[in-house]
Amino acid sequence: MNIQNELMARNACFAATFELGDMPILPQLRTLIVTCIDARVDPAHILGLDLGEAIVARNNGGRVTRAVIEEILTLTVLVGAATGGQETAFNIVLLQHTNCGAQRLADPQLQGMLQQKFGIDVSEYAVTDQAADLMTDIGRLADAPGMPGEMTVSAMVYDVATGAVQEVAPVKSLAEYRAANVGAAVPMAE
Repeated sequence: MNIQNELMARNACFAATFELGDMPILPQLRTLIVTCIDARVDPAHILGLDLGEAIVARNNGGRVTRAVIEEILTLTVLVGAATGGQETAFNIVLLQHTNCGAQRLADPQLQGMLQQKFGIDVSEYAVTDQAADLMTDIGRLADAPGMPGEMTVSAMVYDVATGAVQEVAPVKSLAEYRAANVGAAVPMAE
C-alpha cells in the first residue's frame, strides 16, 4: 500500500466537508498539551478535543525539554503579538502515558549508544516514575527564565489499557508552583 495515496484520499474526504477556513489562529481553549509521540496517545481522542481547541507538542515521552521550553516561550511572544499584548499566558497540560517506550531511555546501554553514535544525552528525559517525572517537568517550566507566572500548568497520566486519565498535578499557575518551590534547582543538560 502506498501510504501517501491513502493519506491523500483521506484528506480529500476531510476537505470535501471542511467548513472551518475562518478558524482563528489562537486555540479556543488557550491550551498547549505536551505529550508523547506514541501513536496510541492522541489528545484529540483522549480528551475529546475538536480542531482548533488546543495546540499539541509531541516528543519522546512527553517530557519538558529545552526545546519544549523554547517553543512555549516563542508561543507566548506570538500570542502577545496576536492579541496586542493583552494575552501572553495560556494553559499547559503535561500528558504522559502508561507503557511508554521512553522508559527504555533509562537503560544505561541505550543512553551510551545514543550519546556515542549521535551525541544525544537522553538521561534526563527517560520516563522512570511518571508522577515524579511530571513534577520535575513542572519544575522545569517554573524554573525557566521568562516563563510567565500567570501561565497555568497541570499534569496527568493516560492509561493506554483503560483509556482513563488520572490527574497527577492540579491546575495551578506557575507562580503558585514557584511559591511552593516545585522543581527548584532541577538541572537541564545543555
